[in-house]
Amino acid sequence: MRGVPWWGVVSSAAAPVLLAGGWTVAARLQPRSFNAVADTISALAAEGATDRWVMTAALAGVGACHVTTGLALRPAAPAGRLILMTGGVATVLVAANPQPAGGGGSLPHTVWAAIGFTALTIWPVAARQRGPGVPAGLRPAASAAAAGVLLGLLVWFGSELITGGRQVGLAERALAGAQAVWPLAVVLTCRRNQSRTDAARTRRRR
Repeated sequence: MRGVPWWGVVSSAAAPVLLAGGWTVAARLQPRSFNAVADTISALAAEGATDRWVMTAALAGVGACHVTTGLALRPAAPAGRLILMTGGVATVLVAANPQPAGGGGSLPHTVWAAIGFTALTIWPVAARQRGPGVPAGLRPAASAAAAGVLLGLLVWFGSELITGGRQVGLAERALAGAQAVWPLAVVLTCRRNQSRTDAARTRRRR
């Protein structure tokens, strides 16, 4: 089974750092009225937001990281890699289509956000592999469990959004954060599997 190159490790590790760092810094730059539990990530990048470029750049960076990780994740099934990359492209397009000032809706923003959240939720199942040498993060049970957790968070976020709940910001951060962390977890299991394989080959040569 092919391994994950070093740049895939970098991109997968950078995604959660960029996302959490972006929403933390951007929130601190907003007026005191901003509530991270009730207000969405998109509000930080909306037109009229204070220093909106911070969250916009973070979202674009996260999307680029997902695309890069999808290219690097060679042990995964091609369908899963493609869906992960689709989620990355959609995230970039979310950044490129901000919400208007005043909290009004934006159809392009909503569409790309829906595509991105959906793709980043289902890609673990599509990326699964079978066999004795499959990395732990790509095994069917682990992939199904990850997708199940992500789906639960997506349902929570969707319900908060539809009902106008007071925790929509928290739900979105939990969902986006989990979606950013799982590719890193998969990459690390692939690298660990790769190290074990290399060590076994070295022992056999001796």
